[in-house]
Amino acid sequence: MSLRKKSWIKWTVALLVVLLIALGVVRALSARKAQQQALAAAAGKEQGLVELAATDVVKAQTLEVVQGLPVSGSLKAVNSAVIKARVAGELQGLSVREGDHVKAGQVLARIDASEYQSRARQAREQAESAKAQVDVVQRQYDNNKALVDQGFISKTALDASLANLNAAQSTYRAAQAATEVANKSVDDTVLKSPITGQVSQRLAQPGERLAVDTKIIEVVDLSRLELEATLSAADSIQVAVGQSAELQIEGGSQTATAKVVRINPSAQAGSRSVLAYLSIDNAASGNTLPLRQGLFAQGTLGTARAMLLAVPLSSVRTDKPAPYVQAIENGKVVHKAVELGTRGTAGNENIVAIQGLAEGTQVIRSSIGYLREGTQVRFTPMTGMQAASAPAAAASSPATPRATP
Repeated sequence: MSLRKKSWIKWTVALLVVLLIALGVVRALSARKAQQQALAAAAGKEQGLVELAATDVVKAQTLEVVQGLPVSGSLKAVNSAVIKARVAGELQGLSVREGDHVKAGQVLARIDASEYQSRARQAREQAESAKAQVDVVQRQYDNNKALVDQGFISKTALDASLANLNAAQSTYRAAQAATEVANKSVDDTVLKSPITGQVSQRLAQPGERLAVDTKIIEVVDLSRLELEATLSAADSIQVAVGQSAELQIEGGSQTATAKVVRINPSAQAGSRSVLAYLSIDNAASGNTLPLRQGLFAQGTLGTARAMLLAVPLSSVRTDKPAPYVQAIENGKVVHKAVELGTRGTAGNENIVAIQGLAEGTQVIRSSIGYLREGTQVRFTPMTGMQAASAPAAAASSPATPRATP
């Protein structure tokens, strides 16, 4: 009986050992499987799927790029006039203010003319007196001439009469000139606008006592504006009259087209720079907001055109030793090294010519940020409204971008 009991105990212990070993093996296998699943999950996270909208990518395409020179400066009216006091006196009747429209020949103000009118009357009276004196001397000369012809007086007396007549006539002509000067002073008391335009500055007030050449009003004609661009000697060689530039105007998104109308034949002393003058027809530019004198403008003066493969400048990344773009190939992100060339703008977006990409390659925009190579990409289906607006947005993009080297 004891032998059977001992044998049963041995078998029980052996069975327990086998069960414990089997349990350990199962636990080890489960832990290994869990570790593999965690590694797979981590790897899947690194190589995760990214959903992109159609607007998050752009295709590399060949565009007509206008190569040119950057220009900038303040706008200035081609025609402007500063109205000054031509005579001294009290300012009267000035009613126009900044922003008012005026026409050529319009009376803007007056200088108190009472003193000048009195001087003009005085000059006229002196001229009348000189005229009467001429008449008297003329009669004396005529009488003496008749007496000389009859032999009653000598020719010497006639010569003296002739000298008196010439002196009287000179005095009369001087009096007439003084009358003209006095009349002009009276006319100068009336201040008129020499051009049609708008008042940009009012520098005096009614009732002020003004000296000669005191500035009173500045009038500008905004129908034609001009930009004075400073170019280096090397760049000026590429510029010619008739070339156009697209200018971005300060204070808004509007642009204006300007053309080179003149080039200064002399370089500036010291800097050796050359001035080019770009004219803007403000009346025919079609701007939503009128351009004004003094606004800052900058843009590109086109000097040559070329068909180049280009992408948005913002899509080029520089966080590696060489510039690259994040392209999409076979549904995955691929980093493509590129060589940068001419820069420019297409609409409101800056572009750059590149080498190292095939035309039509899909490039991810900069707004998405950095994506690891090999990341899978899937495009989010477009809704009906998005699909309808996409062609309109594409149609609104300009066909000809402008560029700077």
